[in-house]
Amino acid sequence: MGTDLWQRGCELLATELPEQQFNTWIRPLPGADIIDGGPGGAVAQVRVPNRFKLDWIRSQYAQRIETILSELAGKPVRLELSLAPREQAPAGRPMPANAPVRASALLNDHALGHSTSVRPAFPGAGVAGRPGNPASPVGLGDNLQRSAGPNPAYHLPPSANSHKLNTALTFDTLVAGRANQMARTAALHVAGAPGVMYNPLFIYGGVGLGKTHLIHAVGNALLKDRPDARVLYLHAEQFISDVVKNYQRKTFDELKAKYHSLDLLLIDDVQFFAGKDRTQEEFFNAFEALLAKRAHIIMTSDTYPKGLVDIDTRLTSRFEAGLTVAIEPPELEMRVAILIAKARAEGTEMPEDVAFFVAKNVRANVRELEGALRKVLAYSRFSHKDINIALAREALKDLLSIQNRQIGVENIQKTVADFYKIKIADMYSKKRPASIAKPRQIAMYLAKEMTQKSLPEIGELFGGRDHTTVLHAVRKIGGDRTKDSELNQQLHVLEQTLKG
Repeated sequence: MGTDLWQRGCELLATELPEQQFNTWIRPLPGADIIDGGPGGAVAQVRVPNRFKLDWIRSQYAQRIETILSELAGKPVRLELSLAPREQAPAGRPMPANAPVRASALLNDHALGHSTSVRPAFPGAGVAGRPGNPASPVGLGDNLQRSAGPNPAYHLPPSANSHKLNTALTFDTLVAGRANQMARTAALHVAGAPGVMYNPLFIYGGVGLGKTHLIHAVGNALLKDRPDARVLYLHAEQFISDVVKNYQRKTFDELKAKYHSLDLLLIDDVQFFAGKDRTQEEFFNAFEALLAKRAHIIMTSDTYPKGLVDIDTRLTSRFEAGLTVAIEPPELEMRVAILIAKARAEGTEMPEDVAFFVAKNVRANVRELEGALRKVLAYSRFSHKDINIALAREALKDLLSIQNRQIGVENIQKTVADFYKIKIADMYSKKRPASIAKPRQIAMYLAKEMTQKSLPEIGELFGGRDHTTVLHAVRKIGGDRTKDSELNQQLHVLEQTLKG
């Protein structure tokens, strides 16, 4: 039954999978064994060469594989995944294009195109897997979301310091949610098959949203799987410094030797290259050399490639040649998950109602959330009091008072009008063209979100409008924000500006 069952499954799934996905995840895998248990069912055993591929297959493909096998066999078939012993792991040589489809070809997903979906424990948030639990996947898209515990208990080789990686920043300690869903999925793909897909990977977003954490996670994952991999993380300013130093010494061969031989280059804040022609030239050379040898490059920036100023178009076009993804400001549920996970990592359980209170009042980014959490935890320890909303309000009273004092409806109207280049008077007028109506709705939304004003009070301040008009604006902008990443970024900038 086994060979025939797998072959029929392969034939079916081979027609459903994109060729690139099949070549990336399926062709390098070893074969599979099927153990027939009689009328009660069967087990399909597959050995996977490394942890990341195992986790990805389990979280993304297992359900589809089992469904197809069961339908073809006419009885339940369970997929059993295990790690291949290191000495038996395949060398990863790609199969010839004309090679017959092997049994292992069944290990794929009929709809990998939507494999970036996240199904967390509660809407909009989830926490990546706890280390030391091999039965639970690290990948996205499964229901086994877990709270992030202390740092993973693995050690990099002694030479790890040369990689400049922070070993605490892993996929295990990264809280997953809608805000970082696509970026995290792409990063997991790179970690599982560097040099194959999404090269270069360009991640952009505002400060404190987790870009650095994500690229460190890729580096740590690759080193865990391949300790001999040549990985380097650095900030763009360090690359600039290296270029200046080698330019002064006329030792560009050393610069090339350092960067052109890497397997994975992780570089933060490439917007710092702006206006530095020699740096851009050397980075372009390194970029081309690494891509030519199928090494992988991951970059971060505060804006998308076309938004970079004073950077040669040769570079920005290369940046866009792979995959460009945004990390957005975390939504409320994700901020709650982050607070609970980070408190737990500190050895403290934060009540959910307190986490919601803090998350509602700290919206900007993960960094500010961490700062607020530290204040609450310190206040609890110093006062020897349990963590509750009253304690959190007291610990964050300076932050809350600054917000309440600085943000008023009039200030919101002026900030939004300036941002969208309309007149403040348009906020009160009856004009209804889209260029005015949408900024007005955005201002109403921010007034409801960032002040204590009631809907009727807000309506009165917007030219005597009815409270139902304000409610419609709040619901519309709030709904659009979850679906429109560009609008979400604009709102994030406005919120940051209003908070000073």
